[in-house]
Order: sequence, then C-alpha cells, then structure tokens
Amino acid sequence: MSRIGKQPIAIPSGVEVKLEGNLLKFKKGNLAKELDTKAHVNVEIKDNNILFSPKGEDRQSRAYWGTYRALAYNIVIGLTQGFSKTLEINGVGYKAALKGKILELSLGFSHPINYNIPEGIEIVVDKNNVIVKGSDKQVVGQVAAQIREFRPPEPYKGKGVKYSDERIIRKAGKTSKK
Repeated sequence: MSRIGKQPIAIPSGVEVKLEGNLLKFKKGNLAKELDTKAHVNVEIKDNNILFSPKGEDRQSRAYWGTYRALAYNIVIGLTQGFSKTLEINGVGYKAALKGKILELSLGFSHPINYNIPEGIEIVVDKNNVIVKGSDKQVVGQVAAQIREFRPPEPYKGKGVKYSDERIIRKAGKTSKK
C-alpha cells in the first residue's frame, strides 16, 4: 500500500490547480506545468487539497498512485520554492564562468567546454561552486549531471566536478618497494 499516495497535497496561495479530464494543470504567475494522470489514478481537488487514489486494486494502479502524487508534489514545490543543486569544481586551474546563456568550463582539457544552458534553468557561478536552479526537479538534476559528466571526480586527488554533498572515496597512491 502506498504511504506517499495517501497524503494530500496542500495547494499554496498563488498557485492555481485545474483538473481537466486526466490532465492536472498547475499555474503560478507565468509558470505553468501539466501532469497527465492517465488511466491508473483518480484525482480530486477538495478543500484546497489535491487527493489521489488508485482506480483499481492491481499492482500497476498502486504503483502509479504514489508516483503521480510525488510528481504533483514536486511541481507544487518547484512553482513555489524551486529546486537547486550545487556542484563543486576541484583542481588546479579548473574554473567556471558565465557568458550570457553559456557556461564556460575550464577542466584541464586543451579547450574550454561550452555548455548551453537550457530554458527554465538559472546557473550561478560563485568561485569554485556552480549552482543550478530551476522549477523542474528532473531538469535541474539532469543539467547538474551533464555538467558533472564533463569531468567526474577522480579517486586519487579528488579533482573534477562533484556534487557539494557527494563524498569521494579516496584511494591510496602507489607505494615504493624497499
């Protein structure tokens, strides 16, 4: 039984939620998101809360029940607070700079890496930290993963791009024979 699916989602002030058939529409200011609940989940808007329930007792309906509730909750949080991921750049000469809608990374290659910032994502560079912000949790995580992928941290010196809360397990270097 889903524990997440049972919990109602409180609709904060300023966020409009409409149910049109299977489509759940969220709107705050000029930001709008949609969630298609398909045929597995019933959605109800009651007393400024969004309630989810499975349509059937089959395994698939119960699985979608918690999933769609979590997706809807992430949309509400994204519209009100937003999401962010912080990346750290470690290494001699490794740096990042913003040039308009392009993030320029110098990560020890013979050429700089230019990363085009997608729509709806804001990037802030602060010394050796790159902060990725946005209203869509999946897109923020994907952009942060793509930036990290350019130079993942290596286990010997810890050089590379890592998440700020990531712990790198270090390896011992070579030892000489006596």
